[in-house]
Amino acid sequence: MTDHAQHFFISYAGTDRPWAEWVGWHLEQVGHQVILDVWDWRTGDNLIQRMDEALKRADAVIALFSASYFEDERWTTEEWTAAVAHRDRLIALALEPLTTNDLPRILAAKLRKNLHGLNETAALSALREAVNGGSRPTAAPPFPGTPETVPLSKAGQSKPRLPGSTGQPRVWNVRRRNPDFAGRETEMAHLRESLVEGNKSVPRVLHGMGGVGKSQLVLEYAHRFASQYDLVWWIDAEQPSEIPVRYSELADRLGIAKPDAGAEANARALLSHLDLRERWLLILDNAEDPAQIEPWLAQGPGHTLITSRNPHWVGTARTTPLNVFTRTDSLTYLQSRVDGMNDEQADSLAADLGDLPLALAQAAGVIANGGMSLDLYQRLLASNTTQILEKGGAPGYPAPVAATVTIAVNRLTDRHPDAVALLHMVALLGPEPIRNSWLETVRPRLTTIPGSSEDPMWLHEALSPLSRYGLARIESESFQIHRLTQAVLRDRLLPDQVRAIHSDAATLLAAANPGDPQSPGLWPGWAALTPHLTTHHLAATEQPELRPTLLDAAHYLIRSGQTRTARDLTAAAYTAWATSLGQDDPDTLTAAQFLGHATNDLGEYAEGRRIIEDTLARRRRSLGDDHPDTLQSANDLSASLHNLGEYAEARRMDEDTLARRRRIFGDDHPDTIHSAQNLAATLHSLGEYAEARRIKEDTLARRRRIFGDDHPVTLHSAHSLSATLHDLGEYAEARRMDEDTLARRRRIFGDDHPDTIHSAHSLAATLHDLGEYAEARRIKEDTLARRRRIFGDDHPVTLHSAHSLAITLHSLGEYAEARRIKEDTLARRRRIFGDDHPDTLHSAQNLAATLHDLGEYAEARRMDEDTLARRRRIFGDDHPDTIHSAHSLAVALHSLGEYAEARRIKEDTLARRRRIFGDDHPDTLHSAHSLAATLYNLRQYAEAVQLLEDVRNRRRRALGDGHPDTASTTQNLAAALTALGRQFEAQRLLAPQKQRKSRFRRKRR
Repeated sequence: MTDHAQHFFISYAGTDRPWAEWVGWHLEQVGHQVILDVWDWRTGDNLIQRMDEALKRADAVIALFSASYFEDERWTTEEWTAAVAHRDRLIALALEPLTTNDLPRILAAKLRKNLHGLNETAALSALREAVNGGSRPTAAPPFPGTPETVPLSKAGQSKPRLPGSTGQPRVWNVRRRNPDFAGRETEMAHLRESLVEGNKSVPRVLHGMGGVGKSQLVLEYAHRFASQYDLVWWIDAEQPSEIPVRYSELADRLGIAKPDAGAEANARALLSHLDLRERWLLILDNAEDPAQIEPWLAQGPGHTLITSRNPHWVGTARTTPLNVFTRTDSLTYLQSRVDGMNDEQADSLAADLGDLPLALAQAAGVIANGGMSLDLYQRLLASNTTQILEKGGAPGYPAPVAATVTIAVNRLTDRHPDAVALLHMVALLGPEPIRNSWLETVRPRLTTIPGSSEDPMWLHEALSPLSRYGLARIESESFQIHRLTQAVLRDRLLPDQVRAIHSDAATLLAAANPGDPQSPGLWPGWAALTPHLTTHHLAATEQPELRPTLLDAAHYLIRSGQTRTARDLTAAAYTAWATSLGQDDPDTLTAAQFLGHATNDLGEYAEGRRIIEDTLARRRRSLGDDHPDTLQSANDLSASLHNLGEYAEARRMDEDTLARRRRIFGDDHPDTIHSAQNLAATLHSLGEYAEARRIKEDTLARRRRIFGDDHPVTLHSAHSLSATLHDLGEYAEARRMDEDTLARRRRIFGDDHPDTIHSAHSLAATLHDLGEYAEARRIKEDTLARRRRIFGDDHPVTLHSAHSLAITLHSLGEYAEARRIKEDTLARRRRIFGDDHPDTLHSAQNLAATLHDLGEYAEARRMDEDTLARRRRIFGDDHPDTIHSAHSLAVALHSLGEYAEARRIKEDTLARRRRIFGDDHPDTLHSAHSLAATLYNLRQYAEAVQLLEDVRNRRRRALGDGHPDTASTTQNLAAALTALGRQFEAQRLLAPQKQRKSRFRRKRR
């Protein structure tokens, strides 16, 4: 095409792979270098890194435009965007008619060459002109279909044909294309890649459970890539004895059959013929027994595709598993079949059907054809599963879901009763993986599984046929049954079987208890077990042997941050056991204890308090005041009172519970340490930071010694101590502890665990007070987004994040946005907690500060006066929050010109802060700095200078010269010195700041 070799990157949608290979092959034949993902990239490569490298190396990007190319969420968007960013690097080739409206605006004016509707000669000419403006080679490559042998391509097969150029292959035996086929683009690309990746033809088996869409994917492949073959022949291979007959029919079609030779001889002749022929595709659909299929596999350089439920084809073919649809593909399919179905409806139905393509097709057929609403279909799916799974047309599938499962189970019943018995038992569990180890350890206690309980191979012998018939997905250490298979099996159970099978399932799960639910090292075991305990089919709360495991599971769910699941489980257990065992039964009360805890964790403090108070009263009455369970409920109630802002009563209960636990258990018992930790948290909220610190340091040391550095309770103590250090103004040490705790929690819990998010939030608050506003903002925006997603907009921790982000925005000068968030947070807190809750008062205080900096001094004063009055009534005059409100009011009075009253209040707050926190605390320095500003306005310059010099020295020592607070003090001190006529000293003070700004400007340039 040109004598000048170039590097081209081919950008295309997965459905247009035949075009990409055709274009790439012809470019390489004339010396160009082509980067094509399916030729040059390997499974496991970093896609983004590979794409970036390819785009950097390429002289131009060849973009194959089609409707699929511009679909949302395709990587093609990143590819063409990067190419357009570098002028003249995009060569556009249109594969189908496209209007200006079909293209993104940035590409609408881009010249493109049309390849659609052309024969190969014309298409090659168009490709040449697109690449180099029309130069032509001395000889064209031979047109596909000529007798000459053509060289193999880089992809390992003959030269790709112009897609669509030959129409249907000359020899074709494939049923009609499914017009409703949707999704599976990733699987289609992998299937094509697996077939063309090597020089030698190796049969490919696509395996998976019945109804997963194996035949549908292969059918679509045959139609989509028909132009790349001369021969495509479909054989129903369920009966292996029929394969020679179907081969004989193909031999006759090719004119190589001998009328008197018989089917088997003609089939052998066909296989020999295919050994010498290219461009053929044989499809053996629904083959099950590799031993019976292997003698009839062709060896030539064509392609053989096999679909099977059986995954065991070692030594015969290479296998590719096909799972259910991705949720995205499920939504695409349902919404294309059922008009008006929105994302939420489609997602709910897909979840109920387990994303099984056959089930989705049946459901779409029933709903789309009228006569049944989506709501009714989902209700019947829950109550009459087998009946509803027998309904609805699913073109291309041999039988509905219910029949597919029933036929497979019936085939197993006589030959493998142990497999069927196992299947019936696990049908009562969840659709999540079931660990083999659970069954191996409990086998002697299972009464419904036939055969010897001493046979070490029993599980392997039971699972193998389930895998072969597509009834179970087998992994190395677990297996999994699809939810609809389970549902059909449950409906098949006879009444006299149900009790024994329920008992076996309960025995299995009780024996699978992993151990201490508070130990993160055991959480993977709990994560695997809990979904099976919470499935409603088992009715776990009705199985007495499961009560301890259910309660441990609830504890695990709470500790691992799965609060909603914990509440659902404990609510169900409490309701069931209160009815069957009574409200005062120990198990019922433990369920109530965890229910109250989970309810509190969901931010529903009033309801949590009600549950916990009732539990405490019942335990006191039945167990006495000093019983460990009673003390646990007392501990829970004090925590609930703390959440509600009732700090004085929480302190009373904490002190009483701690004293009892020390007397009964000793100082080092985990429960005693827990009470001490709770008391310290309450003292912190009451503003008694020094005593809170002393207790927290002690509890942290004890927990480190007893549990180790990484235990959740140790990390809770470290996090809590860092919060107190922060409020004591020891920001550097608080930061160090926050960073360490955050790193440990991320490693142990993951990024979305509530405790991890709490640590990130705490670190951001410390960074803010260290003047690192930009990084504080980044972290706070992230934590707010996570908390909104996990807890919702109204949860107390979400509101805490929103409140904190607004404070940082204020410090960054973004007052309007800070005001918007603060007003919203205040309104929500008032509605949820009431006007007097500490969190509500925090919001009011901070909104007043933003109104002040927006110049709305009168409204700021009104809010400050109201907040101060409430805090004095609730906390007293010396609480840090009360002092903060008084300080804020004085600032507003100063701005209103009421300097004398502002001075009086500021002198009082400064005196209180010095007495409570000491001279070096950030709040003390803030008060001194603010008082100096008022003295300046009262023309008391000498007093202002004296205060500011002291503040500046202390801030430089604690925060450094670059901190915003230090800089502000330096500026104010310079102004006061100037007012006293000491201009030279003022200029000398400001010189370093000017130098820093100059260096900053040079860096920015």
